[in-house]
Amino acid sequence: MQLQGEAQGPNAAAQNLRPSLAFQTNSTPSSTERLRQATAARIGPVATGIRIFKTEGFRALFSGVSATVLRQTLYSTTRMGIYDILKHKWTDKETNTMPLASKILAGLIAGGIGAAVGNPADVAMVRMQADGRLPLSQRRNYTSVVDALARMTKQEGITSLWRGSSMTVNRAMLVTASQLASYDQIKETILAKGWMKDGLCTHVVASFSAGFVAAVVSNPVDVIKTRVMNMKVVPGQRPPYTGALDCAMKTVKAEGPMALYKGFIPTISRQGPFTVVLFVTLEQVRKLLKNF
Repeated sequence: MQLQGEAQGPNAAAQNLRPSLAFQTNSTPSSTERLRQATAARIGPVATGIRIFKTEGFRALFSGVSATVLRQTLYSTTRMGIYDILKHKWTDKETNTMPLASKILAGLIAGGIGAAVGNPADVAMVRMQADGRLPLSQRRNYTSVVDALARMTKQEGITSLWRGSSMTVNRAMLVTASQLASYDQIKETILAKGWMKDGLCTHVVASFSAGFVAAVVSNPVDVIKTRVMNMKVVPGQRPPYTGALDCAMKTVKAEGPMALYKGFIPTISRQGPFTVVLFVTLEQVRKLLKNF
């Protein structure tokens, strides 16, 4: 199955393989895994990775890695930093607690700002990872994230760097609010109930739970965002989608509501371990910084 609005070229099966296991470190969703699950026949991520390796080589698994690194540098540092600032400001000094509603609000604000900052790299990442599934005549063949951003600005205007930004911002707000707020809330509940002590086990349980919550909340937005960002816009012709809502309606109408959860298994398979590493590392860094 192809993305709505995209032409199907020759050797479609081979073209559809490339994005499935490309390097991805975020939040966000894995756009690579989601593209594979949303656009190809139902095959597992391991089988997909093996076929990509056989047909296109080892480097194909790392399509868009430069854009992914830049996106993480801009997006993650911004959202985590702003969330911590708001958390410190809004935490009750007497009880040393923060209401869940305030945590969610802080996550929404931090996620929205972080996404706006990282959107150009996000668009480049999606395009670079999806390039291998396009017909040869339609491939963009970006050599790096710098090349992608420069060519997009020159050929499509600087506003193209924020194409799909409304969805990116909405997704980031949902992911950050659900991920960070749920982690803090679950961790506080575990400690308050006396189920575990404040240590590695507590951090792992709380962080994996937060990853699951974030995956459930963000997957529909991820599917829509990826399709809109990757649609081929031909000058003089009407684009396949006029916006996020139009894409969602067409997707549900053509493929059913569960189409919005295509790629969920790869998403949670990535989101869970990533969130564990994120928060466990964050907790250890906080402990180290207390000594300075």
